[in-house]
Amino acid sequence: MREPPQRRKRSREEILARRRKRRRQRIIARTVLVSGILVTGILLGFLLWKAIGIIQESGAFTRFPDAERTELIRENDTSKPAITENFLTVNPYSRPGEPLDGVKNIFVHYTANKNTSASQNRSYFENLGITGETSASAHFIIGYEGEIIQCLPLNEIGYAVKTRNYDSISIECCYLDENGKFTDATYQSLIRLTAWLLKEYKLTPEDVLRHYDVGGKKCPLYFVEHEDSWERFRQDLTEYILEK
Repeated sequence: MREPPQRRKRSREEILARRRKRRRQRIIARTVLVSGILVTGILLGFLLWKAIGIIQESGAFTRFPDAERTELIRENDTSKPAITENFLTVNPYSRPGEPLDGVKNIFVHYTANKNTSASQNRSYFENLGITGETSASAHFIIGYEGEIIQCLPLNEIGYAVKTRNYDSISIECCYLDENGKFTDATYQSLIRLTAWLLKEYKLTPEDVLRHYDVGGKKCPLYFVEHEDSWERFRQDLTEYILEK
């Protein structure tokens, strides 16, 4: 028995409607998939951009071209600043007397002891040999008036950066402000001392690190919380070397 023409027409329309519906569903599904891929790509790109920014701020990407490194080393004619040698007594806690294997980096620290002088901090290191309270020391301490005290010979290790004591030199800086910012006298002495050490070991400003850069400790505090000031310091150091 044949279907009436009206029913056949309705059946065709229903079939076409179902096809159109399935087509729309496929288009919507593809659109959702493409949109998801685009959003995921944008999100991953943003996260990558942020990660690169953080690494750049930390100094990991701050590399001088080889030619510029060579020039900085060649041009560094910095003279030794005024330094008072007052070596610590050999002891297990602040001057173990162990040889320094070589120098790959210069580390900048702050004393974490506001309003104390270079001599007071040197005395603290000396007394550790008696108290055995902890192990700590640095090769140099710069006071807030710019004075520099050398606590350790440059061929011996200090207890300053746990994983890097055998291939680095450390400089402690005194401060007066709660935020850890150095006085101008301290800052200028830090530039002069660091520039001279870079000359002695054929290094460049990119080899100067914060304690923070190895281990994440907030030291020196001001340079950790103000990345722009840290980059400014390394730029000032570079300019000082090239002007000599």
